[in-house]
Amino acid sequence: MTQSSNKQSAIIRTERGLTIAGTRITLYDVMDYLASGWSPKLIRDWLPLTQEQADAALSYIETHRSEVDAEYQTVLQTAQAIQDYWAEKNRQRLARIATLPAKPGQEEIYRKLQAWKAKLGLTP
Repeated sequence: MTQSSNKQSAIIRTERGLTIAGTRITLYDVMDYLASGWSPKLIRDWLPLTQEQADAALSYIETHRSEVDAEYQTVLQTAQAIQDYWAEKNRQRLARIATLPAKPGQEEIYRKLQAWKAKLGLTP
């Protein structure tokens, strides 16, 4: 087996996308760190990857730059859409919870909490 085919088999496609074989680490994870300015050694140590796995990932990214970049942008858009969805769901839920009256027997605690919020400037 040649070195290039060995590096090819080190990157596999799973349901999560392009993944480093034997790990749950995707190439998109590596690309996140590269985009943040991390060095390859720091990425390798942080994830943790062997030297061969890191080299294979970086080599694959460079060899297939346009394809990987296109998939990476899709992954980023999907992640942002999911984050926006859950942020809105949580915002709605928290607004609904804020309108609920205090539970019976907890009126004093609720009053103290409201007083502290007012003192700290947390109430609108």
